[in-house]
Amino acid sequence: MRNFVSERAAGIPPSGIRKFFDLVLTMEDVISLGVGEPDFRTPWNICESSIYSIEQGVTSYTSNKGIQPLRETLARHLLQRYNLTYDSEDEILITTGVSEGLDIAIRAIVDPGDEVLIAQPSYVSYAPCVTLAGGKPVPVECVEEDHFKPNPDTLMEQCTPKTKALMINFPNNPTGAVMTQGDLEAIADIVTDHDLLIISDEVYSELTYEGSHVSTATIGDLRERTITLNGFSKAYAMTGWRVGYLCAPKEICEAALKIHQYVMLCAPVMGQVGALEALRSAEEEKNSMVNEYRLRRNMFVAGLNRIGLSCHLPEGAFYAFPSVKGTGLSDVEFAERLLKEQRVAVVPGSVFGAGGDYHLRCAYAVSRKKLGEALTRIETFVSGL
Repeated sequence: MRNFVSERAAGIPPSGIRKFFDLVLTMEDVISLGVGEPDFRTPWNICESSIYSIEQGVTSYTSNKGIQPLRETLARHLLQRYNLTYDSEDEILITTGVSEGLDIAIRAIVDPGDEVLIAQPSYVSYAPCVTLAGGKPVPVECVEEDHFKPNPDTLMEQCTPKTKALMINFPNNPTGAVMTQGDLEAIADIVTDHDLLIISDEVYSELTYEGSHVSTATIGDLRERTITLNGFSKAYAMTGWRVGYLCAPKEICEAALKIHQYVMLCAPVMGQVGALEALRSAEEEKNSMVNEYRLRRNMFVAGLNRIGLSCHLPEGAFYAFPSVKGTGLSDVEFAERLLKEQRVAVVPGSVFGAGGDYHLRCAYAVSRKKLGEALTRIETFVSGL
């Protein structure tokens, strides 16, 4: 049957995150720091609004663009929160999670042979989505010495006449790095000079611990060159609700909408109702979760550094990205042995691409009690090497 599988599908690797997650499901007494999913329940007012809508028979298709009240409320939220100006009718599209938004954004702009620069380490789906669209993913390695942010010189070196776009994700999965206004301004001229677009995945924007998140589209002339992706999964603990959104200039948004209406039609209406309620009334619950993540971050990163696994302080998201270089093990060896010997699941940094070698992604989206136990087990493992 392999002859029937397309070359593109056959050529992409399975998710390195899911490999460890599936292994965890076969084991007992495992503390999993592997999957990037909030451990909080979705705030009840969000759930209640969706339940009520179902009771009222709100179970049908919606506009391909998403329900109008959600798009209008989003437009106001983006303006007030990030100083982003998007027209709710022509420049905002509700998607089935940020994952769908990413896929249709890439397919809306990439032709076969186009190159897409990807700031790495990055989420595992970015490069495969470019490949599936017929493009060529080109890694731009972000190293620890640069705080895991794109170096303008490195970025410039990777640009060619075939380069179509740059893909970034800040706050970053897996490193927790954040781009400041100055960082974004440093790459803006390169983007403009080389006539590039930017796909900016900002799903962790609400999880910014120092200062405020700076959205890419607010920098200089980048608004007309930026596709902004965001969603409700991380900030509001709504991973299974599958509601995201894509914001872009009208022409690009229309192209993404055409793909969306053929492959997805619309995001689930129950999820859209819940997302609307999140924007209207869940600010307090969201802030409470963010504050708890901050406490976990401080505790866990301090513990890793005390053990001897050097780790920078992540400024956003909910991931620590410690180095294991001093242990004499590769990141894959360390992760596999830690899971087998101490029942702690982490993800090898190398699965996230260039710059991830000899690092681990540890999600601190678990209770402080579990993080404390995980640190104890990690210390036992390291001291026995």
